[in-house]
Formats: sequence, C-alpha cells, structure tokens
Amino acid sequence: MQRLLIPVFDPAVKEWALEARLLRWLTFLWLFVGLAVLFSASYPSANAEFGDGLYYFKRQLIWVLVGLIGFNVLVYTPLRYIQGITDWAVIILLGLIWLTVVPGFGTTVNGATRWLKLGPALIQPSELIKPFLILQAARIFGNWNRLTWQVRINWLVIFVAVLLGILVQPNLSTTALCGMTIWLIALGSGLPFSYLGSTAFGGFLLALLSISIKEYQRRRVMSFLNPWADRFGDGYQLIQSLLAVGSGGTLGTGYGLSQQKLLYLPIQYTDFIFAVYAEEFGFVGSMVLMLLLGSYATVAVLVAYKTREIVQQLVAIGVMVVMIGQSLLNIGVATGALPTTGLPLPLFSYGGSSMIASLMCAGILIRVARESSTGEVVSLADKRRSRFGRGRRKR
Repeated sequence: MQRLLIPVFDPAVKEWALEARLLRWLTFLWLFVGLAVLFSASYPSANAEFGDGLYYFKRQLIWVLVGLIGFNVLVYTPLRYIQGITDWAVIILLGLIWLTVVPGFGTTVNGATRWLKLGPALIQPSELIKPFLILQAARIFGNWNRLTWQVRINWLVIFVAVLLGILVQPNLSTTALCGMTIWLIALGSGLPFSYLGSTAFGGFLLALLSISIKEYQRRRVMSFLNPWADRFGDGYQLIQSLLAVGSGGTLGTGYGLSQQKLLYLPIQYTDFIFAVYAEEFGFVGSMVLMLLLGSYATVAVLVAYKTREIVQQLVAIGVMVVMIGQSLLNIGVATGALPTTGLPLPLFSYGGSSMIASLMCAGILIRVARESSTGEVVSLADKRRSRFGRGRRKR
C-alpha cells in the first residue's frame, strides 16, 4: 500500500534498468517543480475567488494522489496486460468525448464544452484518452502487416472519430496534438509515405477549415501575428504573458514574487503557467526547465532505441511526443512563438484530467523502459508465483 500511495519510497526500484530509474526520478522532479510553481501561480486567483489561496493547490494534490496510484499500477503491470484493455478504454472514452457535445451533458468553461461533471469534479475525456490513444495506435500500426483490411479500416475510423469529437467541442489544439501523435506513431511503424502524405494533407485542410469557420480561432491566429493591434481584446492575454516572460530577466524576480500573476495575466495557473515560471525564475530557470525536458526526451529516445519490440518502440515514441511535444507547444504559446491554444503544461498546469493522463503516460514509458532491459517482462506477482512453484517442485 505504501508503494502505491507514495511511490517515491519504493525499495524495488534498485532492481530496475537504468533508463527506468532515470525516467522515474525525472518524472518526480518534473512533478514537484510543477506543484511548487502551481502553488505560487494559483494563490492570488484562489484567494480572490474563494478566499482561500490554497484552493487550487489542495485540489491538485488530490489529483496527484489519484494519478500516482495509476502511475504505479502501470509501472508494475506488464504492457501486454495493459494493451488488453486499451481498445475498450478508447471506445468508452470516445463515447464520453461525443457525450460532451450533447446538450445537457457537457459542461462549458470559457466558451468550450470539453468537460463532463462527475459529482463535484469535472473530467475531460479528451485528456484522459491520450495514454490509451498512444497504446492503441502503437498496437495497430505496430502490427499493421498482420491485420486484415477490415480491422485496419475499423480502427482508422475510430481514430478519425476521436479527432472529430475533440474538434467539435471545440478544441483544435488537442485535436492537432492527438493527430500528430497518431501520425508520428504511424511514421515510426514504417507505413508508406503515400498514406502518410495524404493523411497529413487532409489534416491540414481540416485545421484550415476549422479556422475559417470558427471566428474565435481566426481571431486567435490574427492576434498572435500582432497582439498589439487589439491589446485590450484578443491580444491582451499574450501581451501580459510576454510582459511576464520579459520581466523575469536573467535570474527572475524570485519565487512567489511574480507581478503578472496578481490578476493581470488571465488563467495564469493553467495554460499560461510557464509565463509565471519564467517571470519568477528568469532565463536561467527557463533553460533549466528546457534541460529537464531535453533529458526526459533523450532517455525516452534511448528507451525506444533499445527495445526489441516494435510496439514498445512506438509506445515510447508516442509518450515522448505527448509529454515533450505538448510542453513545447505550451511554452511556444506563452512566449508568442505559436498562436494561443488551450494546451496545458504537463505536470505543471492545474487540472485533474491532465495530471492523471500525464502521470499515466509517464508510467507507461517507465514500464516500456523496464521491459526493454534484459528480459524484464514479468510483474512482481509473476515472480512470486514462479518462486512458489519452484518451492513446491523441490518438496
């Protein structure tokens, strides 16, 4: 029970492969830094809205606890067992994604209907589906040549339905991230470029059509190009984010001393949490964070390189794309390099669904790292059963 609830204190880790141990500590470091930044970034808003500066932080700790239990279950469960339920998980979450757009079921926040109310909590199916989408895409494209055309078409239709369901919420940024993840997994599997090229072109046209139809998405793109043209409207958020990043200077203003988080920068504890981090820790702190992300990506690539199974390799690639790619997209938005989107910064931004999905992705990657080492493919329960069987044979 202690290992499930507090996986930091796990004596069995010393038996793991080096890559798995590195990923584990990088994940915990990433998580702890994220919690510290969230505490600082969310305090003024929580205090102003609820009279409790710890309101968001305390709720995030609950989601972290739930996520860590899922993280540890995945770390200690053989990948073949996890993939045994992945297809059903994708189908169930696909149904929940489309349920959000049904009147009376979805909950609208900031103009987007992406959440379902589960008692006092809100869940976001488009976030929770990410780890399962990685697993299923790796399973389908990794075994592509063994599958019949009927199975291939069925799952391609399901993947398209997932992307369309997320797009109509509307959530263009998550649609693009999930689409790029599936596409890169397919690329890693060795699918013909004729398939990949036509799919990429179709995705580009779909994104262009969405931007053309939805006025608010078009305004976001225009404000990104010149936020000062509407500095009190669509460009306000980006300008405040740039002021925060620029105010950090070389060494930052110091932990907890951000000025922009004092109700100047909107939603500073979710999509623009990096701006608060950059203001408080400066250019040096930002480079340390980039070093952390680079280290995580390097180890993930090393795991993908060392694994002997194509499906495991594709899973490692998919997790790296989601964790690192989403982080870079979030940072790009906060620094004005990309149009404003609603992508959270993994393990930093406030949100239960994002936290659980990120920790699940990290757990899956560590499981792949364990199995990619010298034959470590059985769970601890399997080992205990094996020892029990040997004891019976001796007697």
